[in-house]
Amino acid sequence: MPQPALLAYDLVRDLGGRRVLDGVSLTASPGHRIGLIGENGVGKSALLRVLAGVDEPDAGSVSRPGDLGFLHQEMPFDADSTIAAVLDEALREAREDLARLERLSDELARIPEDTPDHQELLATYGKRLEQAQDRESWDADRRAALVLDGLGLGPLGHNRTLGSLSGGQRGRLALAALLVRRPSALLLDEPTNHLDDDAAAFLEKHIRELPGTVVSASHDRAFLDAVCTDLVDLDPAVDGPVRYGGNYSAYLSEKHAERERWERRYAEEQAELAELHHAAGVTAHLVAPDRGRRDNEKMGYGHRAGRVQNQISRRVRNATRRLEELERVQVAEPPSPLRFAAGALAAAAEEGPRPLVLLQDLRVPGRLALDALEVSATDRLLVTGGNGAGKSTLLAVLAGRLAAEGVVHRRRRLTVGLLAQDTVFDRPDRTARDTYELSLGPARAEEVPLSSLGLMHTGDLDKPVGRLSVGQCRRLALALLLARPPQLLLLDEPTNHLSPRLCDELEGALGSGPGAIVLASHDRWLRRRWQGREIRLEQGGGQRADAADSARS
Repeated sequence: MPQPALLAYDLVRDLGGRRVLDGVSLTASPGHRIGLIGENGVGKSALLRVLAGVDEPDAGSVSRPGDLGFLHQEMPFDADSTIAAVLDEALREAREDLARLERLSDELARIPEDTPDHQELLATYGKRLEQAQDRESWDADRRAALVLDGLGLGPLGHNRTLGSLSGGQRGRLALAALLVRRPSALLLDEPTNHLDDDAAAFLEKHIRELPGTVVSASHDRAFLDAVCTDLVDLDPAVDGPVRYGGNYSAYLSEKHAERERWERRYAEEQAELAELHHAAGVTAHLVAPDRGRRDNEKMGYGHRAGRVQNQISRRVRNATRRLEELERVQVAEPPSPLRFAAGALAAAAEEGPRPLVLLQDLRVPGRLALDALEVSATDRLLVTGGNGAGKSTLLAVLAGRLAAEGVVHRRRRLTVGLLAQDTVFDRPDRTARDTYELSLGPARAEEVPLSSLGLMHTGDLDKPVGRLSVGQCRRLALALLLARPPQLLLLDEPTNHLSPRLCDELEGALGSGPGAIVLASHDRWLRRRWQGREIRLEQGGGQRADAADSARS
């Protein structure tokens, strides 16, 4: 049975007095897996909600398949519902397919083949059979077990209530329920949140095998690279949102070329406008009719002057017409994108045989067990491991925010900065600008203006921090660290809530410079390209160092 397409035309959506969607159109045909990317606040989630029918657009229209599935932030089940209840709902359509086919088969056996009712019933049976085949209804129960295992939920008893699950487990269960259903169109908002490497790889493989349409908003560059056949960039562009064919790697090269074309076109038009203004104004003044005769002009002055005046007047008129036309259709100036513009991420410390921090026989009961770790004055150390392995705990110990058993030696007067995963400001009523200036002091805030770091848009600087998104709060917290770089910078999942482009720029800044940086991350794209040392924490204690780490220890 042909899968229906998901179509959106000229969508407009206003939220809180701000237009987040402005004439967005989208065609999502079966077999296409479309990624939505862009800065926080450009409308990725708003577009998904309109596509799903959760929110109505202020203008425009959407045509969607009847069996569309949308990954909500919260499942439509209460805390007392069980995993079994969620699975039963996910399997309901497949079980209805099989039950309906069985009833239709029984009816076909009772009705004579040469009657009109039999032919009509046979056609109904055929449609239901195609639908069941598309949904793989006969395999639904086995598929449900595979999906739960693949997303790390297999060990959970089906009688567990949702209230007893962690936030990450509930998110994975919601995702599992959608994958079990296999709807014709699947809408996903940050689907790899709360997934470890194995679960993310399982999800990518499963999505690539779906026959229908997938539209996903994601900051996960590895996911976008592995899954997407198309990317839609909702960041400002000369002609609005741009659709790129291919995965994230293809997008990177094309996006760079597109920005260069836009900047070049704008520069060329501005140069032409300046020339036209000159031709229409200054030139016309220089050849004004009352210009006197020059001394070397003899006979024929009047004839030649008239001819020249006609030619110049024609040129001026042409220049004026072209000027008016170009001013009507000229391309807008490319908006200044956020550009991560920090200098050194960490401050230089005296190099020598003694490390900045030395840990030995470290124990945080139930959370972390580490035999030994040294962090040198110029280290670049990546800490990896599964959820619950102790990455955040290790960074908190290095920062001196968490007591631990064992040996912890730090250099005297060592300055340490920690970007934690949870960012909370004491005064949510203060603006981002005031929070920055009051935290740093007027002199330092003036020396390193918040706007100069490229982490926040100018329009967000005067918003109360309580109204900022999670990503914007993280950027402000990072800005506070970078404005006064510590000798040891600790970053806990720094690419969370950043756009793909800002993640790329942050990673580029991590590679060199003074000071030491220890970074904990589950970001697969970052980890695949990491050039420094790496230590992997194992669940339940223990560690594994890479070759570079072993050589230094």
